[in-house]
Amino acid sequence: MQTVAEKLIKLRGTKSREEVAKAVGVSVSAISMYENGERVPRDAIKVRLSKYYNHTVQDIFFDSKCHI
Repeated sequence: MQTVAEKLIKLRGTKSREEVAKAVGVSVSAISMYENGERVPRDAIKVRLSKYYNHTVQDIFFDSKCHI
């Protein structure tokens, strides 16, 4: 089963954390914590991340069977 952190890392691919952070309006530290499983983004940030990565919030954050 893929964790949210693993999905976020896979979705980021070759983009830098700085690029993603700037695009979604959070700090690089926040992106790092999401990817390390130390913090779960607020709902508004989940929506921004899903739009940025072109995947649903459900697929990224709730569907454990979705292998992004």
